[in-house]
Amino acid sequence: MSDYKALAAKIKLLAHPERLKILDVLRREAECVCHLEALLDKPQPYVSQQLRVLREAGVIEDEKVGLNVYYRLVDNQVAHWLAEMLGPVAGEHPDLLPLKQLISCEYPNKESV
Repeated sequence: MSDYKALAAKIKLLAHPERLKILDVLRREAECVCHLEALLDKPQPYVSQQLRVLREAGVIEDEKVGLNVYYRLVDNQVAHWLAEMLGPVAGEHPDLLPLKQLISCEYPNKESV
């Protein structure tokens, strides 16, 4: 028998537009808060609140590297749902590339995060 309450809670996470956009980015690669702030055009406390909700739900994990915190998607079920809803991952999020050229993070090798 399915745990409908847990399933509904996870679906509710995806029903929030900013969290959905964050997850779309994080399904591609680990990202820092500064890039997510720029992408969402929201203040740091707001972005951190959304990341906290996702982290507490066990959907993402974070790792602090120097002054930056990097987040990545770790929930395979959510990753599958995102692929079904948004299509397969085809490289970096298109809205993020120009922002990364403007905002440089100090961590040189995010792939190991």
